[in-house]
This record gives sequence, C-alpha cells and structure tokens, in this order.
Amino acid sequence: MHLTDDEKKNLLNFARMSIGSVLGECEKPGKPAGGAALEEPCGAFVTLHLHGDLRGCIGYIEARLPLWQTVGEVAEKAAFDDPRFAPLTSDEFAHINIEISVLSPLHEVHDVNEIKVGTHGLIIDAGYTRGLLLPQVATEYGWGREEFLAHTSRKAGLKADAWKGKNVTIYSFTSDVFAERHPAVSAH
Repeated sequence: MHLTDDEKKNLLNFARMSIGSVLGECEKPGKPAGGAALEEPCGAFVTLHLHGDLRGCIGYIEARLPLWQTVGEVAEKAAFDDPRFAPLTSDEFAHINIEISVLSPLHEVHDVNEIKVGTHGLIIDAGYTRGLLLPQVATEYGWGREEFLAHTSRKAGLKADAWKGKNVTIYSFTSDVFAERHPAVSAH
C-alpha cells in the first residue's frame, strides 16, 4: 500500500481529532480526505509519546476495517485503553505526539536469518498467546536479531527463548511509519 504525504497528514490529523473528540476538545471527525488506500482493510498501530516518553500504543494486527477506521479506533484506544497508562487527560492532549504504523500483510518466518532488524516487525504466536513488536522498537533499543526475538517472546508472556519452540510460529511484517512534526520536538 502506498500512502501519499497528504494522506499521511490527513490520517495523523484524523487520529488527533478522534482523540480530541473523546476529550471534548473538538467535534468527532468525518472520514479523512484521500484515495482508495484509505479504504483498503489494513492493520495499523497508533503510538502516543508525551515529552518523548511512551504514553500509549494500541493497534490491530489483522486487516479488519478500512485503514481510516482502524486509525480512528486504535488512536482512541491508545489514548484511553492502554492498560499500562491512565487515560489521557485534556492537559496532556496538546503535548502528545502521534505516530502511525501501517502494517504490511504478515509473512511466516521459516528461517530467523530472514529477519532484518530495523525493517521487520515481529509476532511470536504460541496459539494461546502472542506478542508483537514494531520494526522501530529494535532499532530504538539497539537490539540484534536474537534479542529482538527474545523481547517479542517476552511481550507474548513467554520465556525469552520461546521463539525456538516447535509450537511457536514467527511472523514478520514491515510498516510504513509516520508521525506528527511539532516545532518544539527535535527530529534528532
């Protein structure tokens, strides 16, 4: 899927307005402007940062809804339903930075040497539980391939070496990641 710069900007604005409407900061937004790509069912994650720190991250792995609807739903969930954080407040709303990760279809990994750290995100699926880490997480923490696999296993609630198990399936995916650009936020 290819998104234009305008479609990315419109999705970021739509995510912000979706969150803001719950807080009473703005009206509930209508469908963002864009082409057929916004109508395509697609998995996506919305990550919120506050002063550079993680403030929420929720997404859908599977392509269940049109991309624009997925972004609206997961933006609200990242702001108000991430169990790691209290619901976002109106005071915090003006200071959050929104990042969207649009996921490619999943690819089953048969050889872990296929995994390209920084390019691929991972899912560890043990049937009864699964964990996901986005591609940018390994890069942010400077992890190698096995460390990335271990942390994804832990995210699934499994032992760090669970990815080596016979009853575990590993999936990779890529993502198109884009974020708001605020003048006060350093792009380093």
